[in-house]
Formats: sequence, C-alpha cells, structure tokens
Amino acid sequence: MEKTERDKIRFGLIGKNISYSFSRGYFTKKFSEMGLERHSYENFDLEHIDQFKGLLEQNSNIHGFNVTIPYKEQVMPFLSIIDPEAQAIGAVNTIKIKGNQTIGFNTDAYGFQKSIEPHLKEHHKKALILGTGGASKAVAYVLNKLGISYILVSRNPRDKQLNYIDINKEVLKDHTVIVNCTPLGTYPNINDKPDLPYSFITKQHLLFDLIYNPEKTAFLLSGEQQGGKISNGANMLQFQAEKSWEIWNS
Repeated sequence: MEKTERDKIRFGLIGKNISYSFSRGYFTKKFSEMGLERHSYENFDLEHIDQFKGLLEQNSNIHGFNVTIPYKEQVMPFLSIIDPEAQAIGAVNTIKIKGNQTIGFNTDAYGFQKSIEPHLKEHHKKALILGTGGASKAVAYVLNKLGISYILVSRNPRDKQLNYIDINKEVLKDHTVIVNCTPLGTYPNINDKPDLPYSFITKQHLLFDLIYNPEKTAFLLSGEQQGGKISNGANMLQFQAEKSWEIWNS
C-alpha cells in the first residue's frame, strides 16, 4: 500500500544556509540501514527564526529537529519547555515534539565531552574558546564540568573576554587547549582560520575544531605543523546526533 504524507515520520534541521550540513546525510543513511522506510530527514533553511512558528503549524508530522547556526540561542523563546541542562548552557540544538509541546535539549555538550576527553592530558588546565555563539556555550559548559578554566576570544569582546590581538606567547603558553567554535575554515573557505600567533603553539597544545569539513582545517593544520595535537568535530557530530535520536525516541 502506498505511503501517504501523513504516514511519514519526519525529522529535520533548522538553520541558515545549511545545504552543506552533515545531519541530513547522516540520518538518511541511518534510516535506510535500520529499514525505517517511513522516516525522513530534511533541511529547513530559515531566513529568520520567526519562520519557526509557521514551520510547525504547516507540518504536523514532524517529530523532532536539530538546530544549527545561527539559531541555537534564538530558538529558545519559541519552545514550550527547555531541559535544565540546555537552560544552564543557554543554547538548544535538539527539539523533541510531543503533542503540542516543543521541548529543547542540548546534545552538543554530550558530543563535545565524549570527543575531547580521550585527548586530554594532565597539563591541559586552561583553554581558549574561539567564538561566542551557541556552540561555544556548550563547550564552556563542558570545560567547566571537567575542571578546565577558559577564556572566550571574540572579535568584539565583552567583559572578561579577549580580542584576537590580545593572544600572545604568554597567553598561549598558559592556555594549552584551544577550541575553535567559529565557522572560519569551513568548506569552501578552507584557507580561512582564526587569527592566532600559531608559531607559539607547542606539542603541549591540543587544538580542537568543531568543523568537520574539511577534515583538517587551516586552524588544525597550523597547529599540527607546530607539533600540537589536533582533533576535528566529526566524532562530536556523531555523538550528538545519536544522542538526539535517543531523545526523539524516549
């Protein structure tokens, strides 16, 4: 019997300019491998977060969303309930739809912790977080949980934040974990990288990039050339995606 639109169990990604995204390919493959013929995953490219309400009204068979740049913080006022951890982080990247309720969660923190922990050594006590968007909030939350102090680095710094021009040899010597939460270096702009004095990176440093395409960003390559340990965001994405799936099915 032919499946109607109403029979479908739909999931999707909310963001802006998201044709590049990992999520659709990941879940489409997952549904196929699990034999879930009724399930589908699609991109919802929103010009403005105000369109989220209309998206819900027009699509009654959507069971959950992932949320990406730039809406992880902006979507929060539109949700019925926010999980306490997502509230503490200040960003949502997973939404579960249950009846008329939209429930916000953060699986970025789980994904980041699972993927960075194997790389951490005893001397990794202080970190620089590059960028101040929704993803950086999950990173800050996890580092705090792991007992690693951090400073946020921004092109437009606020109180207790640094500007890129403030990053010198002394700052880098003190902060041996550097996490890139900016989109700099994402395909196709693969030569872009955060403006750091990479010559002061040493083998004591761990550079973690939330970007996964390309596999080695200019940021990671620059750190690796100086002997630093590097990791991209591919594992983090898989961990957070699986956690989203767990939430949607709970």
